[in-house]
Amino acid sequence: MRIVGLEGTAWAASAALYDARTDEVNVETDAYEPDSGGIHPREAAEHMGNAVPEVVAAILDVAAESGESDAPDIDAVAFSRGPGLGPCLRVVGTAARALSQTLSVPLVGVNHMVAHLEIGRHRSGFDSPVCLNASGANAHLLGYHDGRYRVLGETMDTGVGNAIDKFTRHLGWSHPGGPKVETCARDGEYHDLPYVVKGMDFSFSGLTSAAKDAVDEGVPVADVCAGLQETVFAMLTEVSERALSLTGTDELVLGGGVAQNDRLREMLRSMCEQRGADFHAPEPRFLRDNAGMIAVLGAKMYAAGDTIAVEESAVDPNFRPDEVAVTWREGERSVARDPAAAGTIRGAEATVTIEGDRVVKRRVPKAYRHPDLDDRLRGERTRAEARLTSAARRVGVPTPVVADVDPEPGTLELRRVGSDDLAAGVTPDRCRAVGRHLATIHGAGFVHGDPTTRNVRIGDGDDEVFLIDFGLGYYTDHVEDHAMDLHVFRGSVAGTATDPEPLLSAFEAGYAEAGDDDVLARLREIEGRGRYQG
Repeated sequence: MRIVGLEGTAWAASAALYDARTDEVNVETDAYEPDSGGIHPREAAEHMGNAVPEVVAAILDVAAESGESDAPDIDAVAFSRGPGLGPCLRVVGTAARALSQTLSVPLVGVNHMVAHLEIGRHRSGFDSPVCLNASGANAHLLGYHDGRYRVLGETMDTGVGNAIDKFTRHLGWSHPGGPKVETCARDGEYHDLPYVVKGMDFSFSGLTSAAKDAVDEGVPVADVCAGLQETVFAMLTEVSERALSLTGTDELVLGGGVAQNDRLREMLRSMCEQRGADFHAPEPRFLRDNAGMIAVLGAKMYAAGDTIAVEESAVDPNFRPDEVAVTWREGERSVARDPAAAGTIRGAEATVTIEGDRVVKRRVPKAYRHPDLDDRLRGERTRAEARLTSAARRVGVPTPVVADVDPEPGTLELRRVGSDDLAAGVTPDRCRAVGRHLATIHGAGFVHGDPTTRNVRIGDGDDEVFLIDFGLGYYTDHVEDHAMDLHVFRGSVAGTATDPEPLLSAFEAGYAEAGDDDVLARLREIEGRGRYQG
């Protein structure tokens, strides 16, 4: 089987030939390179119009030369339907339709972001990894569950590459900014910047603004670059570990153009080694936008009979990966392990030792983080957990009793609550109780910060539901912060439950019983903000 792939979501006018018999991938790419700034959609589309015919002709020559006859021996044409820039996608979509009709072969419509995950899975040989996609316009975590790739976490404002480019444009540096920050950071000292992680979601806008302000206030550019890179990539590494902890998998793959950064790969590799997980980053030609990954996934989809009629092949600039039916893995379930199976409960941040009714939680130093950043986060989060766990108890929310706290080594001693995590016994009634508990603490002026199904404990009855691990919590009366708490819980349920809708309906009903309707309205707004929603 041989598949031609076409890619053109933004930068790369690219065509590829994938031969499934030999696992060989040939790629031809002509990248759009503006003189300054970011992508100009009209210019990018003009580039696609000129470059796509050339890269397609080049790859068809490769197909003819390597085939069994003078004519190209092709089984299907795959193309990137989205997400991406509409003008660019339409150029490539038109080319793909014309090529499939010329060759009289089926058409396969591929989700660009799922292709980033699948090329990593294909090249690594992993069964069911979590994927961190780090690209210019996007940043998110995907995991496979019950026939879909679920968005476990994502940026709440801008993509990681765009965030870095906004900073470098402030300096007057040419595009792309990421490699220049990486080079400059090698000569700098770490400079502290805002670190914003909310469950497995994250935000870069405040961080970018603070970096600009630091330069304007006279902090050496190299120091700000060092702080920017360390902070951004530590955030991405932390949420990746949180996704591994939530899903129970021990495989991580990396995708996206920003994934070419040596420091990001170093951090992710270090985290996985410390955790005992496997990590894989494909070779650079499969990290940046490329048609090779489109052809490889196109082959899997074609083999599963997942083709598309020309009249139904319109592109979708907002094509979310969780909208894709993963037909090529039909019948598979997510491959996960119980994080407590080996006798040690290992979360994303801490190890927990249980001795009778006594629980000792130790926030372990993270080798991937800069020592100054790591010390700050472990101390802040240990103090926040002790303070807010007790504050929640005072307003009637079931939580552990804090027996002792030592922020410097990041150690807490608590009384044991519940018999298992909510993830092991999620029901509508228990989700309703979580909704009521979050509404109560919001009414008291603070948020949990990370209310996932791993951070809720359950007892024998449906009314025995305890909130634990307030380490990412903080005091706030802002409706946005309260709604983000709900968004984090919804994401953890949607990413792991077999039938999430009744659970989520019960959760929101519980919140409505005691909470503010404005928070639920803001939740709808947040859900519409995802990086694939426009």
